[in-house]
Amino acid sequence: MTHSSIARTTADPTVIRPLEPTPKHSVAAVALGAFGMVVIVGLFALCLHILAQHSPRVGPVYAGWPEAVMDSPMAGFRWFLGDMTEPLFFASDLAALGLLAGAALAWFAGRRRKGWAGSLTYGTGLWPWVLASASLSLLLSNLAFGWMLDDGWQPTFVPFVCVAPAMVLVYGPGWKTCLTAAILGASTTTPLALLLIPIVSTPFGLPVVVANVLAMSVGSVVSFIVARQLPWLALREPHQPAREDQPPSGANLTFRNDALWAARRILKDFTETHFFANELASIGVILGVAAAFVLNPGLPSYGSNLLPHILFAQALTSAIGVVLWQRWYRGGGWAATYASVVSVAPAAVLAYGGSWSAIVGGAVLGAILAPPIARAVSARLPAGFHPVIGNTAAMAVSTAAALPLLGLLPH
Repeated sequence: MTHSSIARTTADPTVIRPLEPTPKHSVAAVALGAFGMVVIVGLFALCLHILAQHSPRVGPVYAGWPEAVMDSPMAGFRWFLGDMTEPLFFASDLAALGLLAGAALAWFAGRRRKGWAGSLTYGTGLWPWVLASASLSLLLSNLAFGWMLDDGWQPTFVPFVCVAPAMVLVYGPGWKTCLTAAILGASTTTPLALLLIPIVSTPFGLPVVVANVLAMSVGSVVSFIVARQLPWLALREPHQPAREDQPPSGANLTFRNDALWAARRILKDFTETHFFANELASIGVILGVAAAFVLNPGLPSYGSNLLPHILFAQALTSAIGVVLWQRWYRGGGWAATYASVVSVAPAAVLAYGGSWSAIVGGAVLGAILAPPIARAVSARLPAGFHPVIGNTAAMAVSTAAALPLLGLLPH
């Protein structure tokens, strides 16, 4: 079997599955569902833009927040929460509360077998352990490197979305895995990000996200190498992804079901980087950051006032990716269509001030470049190494390639 004919799933990084051909009618159905969701998010973003013009501007702003962390426990707690949505370029404590509330609702509803809850953490049942390990790793990162916030923003958030949750999925539940993964994540990824920002991003004029996701990839490699030598860790049994994660097949293969799957897949992409991949969690984080933006546009997305632009670009890049690479999802497969959602698309919006060329150009380039790069790298990983390594490497490469190209366009 060649690398071009295999697919890995995020839920099970050790198993490869053959791809199924995409039914002809599915291309149109997926496109309709995907871009229908883009329209919905676009209208929502437009409403946010209008409402922000009449914002009461209550509550804190982003300016001065990092510097206040060491002097104010409340600012430090808010920073910890904001780090949970930093990967989405939201950096909002209220967005984090929405994220956690949506995921918790999905968890409790899922345990009661409510179909509307969707799957959470790929139907593995490991969400509590994923959240616990990721949160502990984030806490360690903040405790170890938070003192550097006196000089302004620092990449304290990076462990939350790579080593810790990935290792729980690979090695299974339990406090040994949880603590080990948290410590490995905080001790590798944050220091690497601090090292790579002045070495990679600054000299080449690239956004810091390039250094951050590269640190996630390299730190994950180092962590999984170490994990293989630890006698108290053992690889868990391969897990079949939840049915809701897969495109319809067999008797369920209808135009309507394919369209609905595509729309839900785009929502999932907003929390795929958290290893939640759940629609309710995504709706929660979007509503949370929207509320924060309406209350005070000077807080979310680093006080850039570009949150509506970022949301639209993220939905658009996910939709393009889902349409382009839908065949990789079939037959138990998966595609990193979320990769541009948390790298190229929002980075382009911030780098070029929310211009239309940046929004559309970043969305298109990210959707074209990131998923196949992620697939190529992840397909070559040894057993026991989670595809987050390939996904984050793809984010770094595609962002580093796309941003300079976008600079050639008029803005």
